[in-house]
Amino acid sequence: MNPTLIIVPTVNERENLPRVVQKLLSLPVEVDMLVVDGNSSDGTGAVADELAAKHPQVHVLHEAKKNGLGRAYLAGFKWALEKNYEFVFEMDCDFSHDPNEIPNFLKAAEAADLVLGSRYSGGVRVLNWPLKRLLLSRCAGIYVWLITGMPFSDPTGGYKCFRRRALQAIALDTVKSNGYSFQIEMTHRLWREGYTVAETPITFADRVNGASKLSRGIVVEAFWMVWWLLVQNGFRRWPKAKQ
Repeated sequence: MNPTLIIVPTVNERENLPRVVQKLLSLPVEVDMLVVDGNSSDGTGAVADELAAKHPQVHVLHEAKKNGLGRAYLAGFKWALEKNYEFVFEMDCDFSHDPNEIPNFLKAAEAADLVLGSRYSGGVRVLNWPLKRLLLSRCAGIYVWLITGMPFSDPTGGYKCFRRRALQAIALDTVKSNGYSFQIEMTHRLWREGYTVAETPITFADRVNGASKLSRGIVVEAFWMVWWLLVQNGFRRWPKAKQ
């Protein structure tokens, strides 16, 4: 078993999944991969099983139904902790997250509990997004900072690496959010307790195959979630004092 696990949630990613597996297994660092399939209707789950049968580094969790991004990652985190992985990644299956960035994350994780892949650190590195989507993403980051005080350039991003000790510090069963606000909540829970959060620059490219999972409900959940996080932190816009 390798110390690094890449968790990749899938819903109808039949075309992308074999390419992602091939890329991950060809990286200069050795990694394992966990596919968490949300009962895909296009046969992605069967493709994942076939890939796992060919490659011992590939593992699969099948959800009985599509439970959302957050639930998929939480199931993956619990599995990773049971298997004693040290570095646990979140990564999309559509190549919007470049697997070649993984060595950079691991280097940053040597001195951090959580590493966020940032599309906006030191400039904007987003390809093929319409202006409306880009503005929504940037405004969301500013909104999160204004309400919670988290000083990160890309708090809604979904490409990140957790150290084992960081995941162990979170009561995973109490995580409330499920959409993109899941990313905000997981980071906030660690940041407010004084864990070290670093950012590493990434280039984000919009998906070529498949459809985006962004919906109005996901945006609304994120809007209200930041206020709940502020309450959870005692209305402080800074981390709690270490005991």
